[in-house]
Amino acid sequence: MDAPENTLAAVRAANEHGVKWIEVDVKITYDGIPILMHDETLDRTTSGTGLVAETTWEKIQKLDAGKSFDSRFVGERIPLLTEVVQAVLSYDMSMIVEIKPCAGRARATTMVTVIEMAKVWPEQKLLPVIASYDDECLEIAAQLEPHWPRCILMDQWDPEWHSRVDRQGASAVALREDQLTASRVKMFVDYNIPLLAYTLSDAARAKELLAWGVAAVYAGSPRDIVKP
Repeated sequence: MDAPENTLAAVRAANEHGVKWIEVDVKITYDGIPILMHDETLDRTTSGTGLVAETTWEKIQKLDAGKSFDSRFVGERIPLLTEVVQAVLSYDMSMIVEIKPCAGRARATTMVTVIEMAKVWPEQKLLPVIASYDDECLEIAAQLEPHWPRCILMDQWDPEWHSRVDRQGASAVALREDQLTASRVKMFVDYNIPLLAYTLSDAARAKELLAWGVAAVYAGSPRDIVKP
């Protein structure tokens, strides 16, 4: 990873590496502001502590999200979702937006995320992909923006995955890479739905998955998977 996760610095780094797609994680603050954040708590990636769902944007915007990663990023802050969208658009990139609601906040998180994005995303631009492990999030996203593609996230193999795809009207599925075999990938190819694999840090494994028919892979750093 070349920059602190879920920051504007990470978006800039991706652009500098020529990346055309970026994935971000979205949660909402106590007062309902959509921000980039992976964890339920602030502790791992910021100078703060406590639950994201119990902290206001006023407090979160003052935290340092770069110091713990590297001293070069001291002062990097947690960005608003809208700031990141604008950066992605300015770099002519596309994005996968993973909705990661805190407990009991699936509806609120999805509604705020999709509504805020829809306000600023140009109609002529390749649409963002809404992704989630949570079926409720995907269902609400479909109600709000039915033409936006949706990606089902799975961290374990589910032999009934196709039923979930049909029920959700999903456009893609993303599965943890260690759950994939050639025969499992072939099922998705035969079903004619794109399969994404996450998260890769080995170039040989990435090449293997792509050769099997995986449509794309997630990587913490592009340089990890483009080695000869």
